Amino acid sequence: MAERAPPGVDAVGAVLDGIGRAAVAVSGGVDSMTLALLAGRRLGAESAMFHAVSPAVPPEATERVRAFAAREGWRLTVLDAGEFADPAYRANPDNRCFYCKTNLYGALAARTDATLLSGTNLDDLGDWRPGLKAAEEHGVRHPFVEVGIDKAGVRAIAADLGFDDLSRLPAAPCLSSRIETGLRVEADDLASIHAAERYLSRQLRQLEPETVRCRKRKAGIVIELDAPTLAALSENRRAALGDTVAGMFAAGDDARPVSFAPYRVGSAFLRPAHPA
Repeated sequence: MAERAPPGVDAVGAVLDGIGRAAVAVSGGVDSMTLALLAGRRLGAESAMFHAVSPAVPPEATERVRAFAAREGWRLTVLDAGEFADPAYRANPDNRCFYCKTNLYGALAARTDATLLSGTNLDDLGDWRPGLKAAEEHGVRHPFVEVGIDKAGVRAIAADLGFDDLSRLPAAPCLSSRIETGLRVEADDLASIHAAERYLSRQLRQLEPETVRCRKRKAGIVIELDAPTLAALSENRRAALGDTVAGMFAAGDDARPVSFAPYRVGSAFLRPAHPA
């Protein structure tokens, strides 16, 4: 008796069959990685994967993409999409993601005439996401959205395919999302943010933190932790961790105080009052 495909796989497969030649933008997160797995296995040589590197992309995401590409036999292209050469992106306006994705999809379209695919899922449609406007302008398709699959559904597919570690990956938006809207995106700051989050994750390992975020705000550096982890830290422990994190950022006029706060999704993003 033939083994049944996991829920959603057949529906996504039907979309992929209709597309034919496909190019998947793979960030290294669970959504795009799961889509790449499905496209690679369904379309074979008719699929290609593209991964963009920049100071905003954690190195471990790139390592993950390369490892899966080697294991799955993907045709992988790693490229610099060029957003750090775009003054509009670096200025970090409230629609920064539009400029990021415009550079990404433009760079991909210059390298392939296959249909561009993203791992966007239904849950991504519940907020103002300027990157989706850039996707629309470049004819990018979102197979998970087309068949009604949300984040939980994507994780279930990854687990059913045998990739439990992938299915449990925490949400990991780009490092630029840690910079408060209106503050210029600087590569040095992103490197400091990444180093701080890795340091904090190691130091707090015994508490098994669910979320660790380091934000750069106009008022200072804010370490955001899930509520149980934050509650477990004494004032002395917070002060010691904060001193170390402060030393990871630029000194002098750019020095900012370090504080702790409960984690809030996208708290560094100052939304416009009336988003289009």
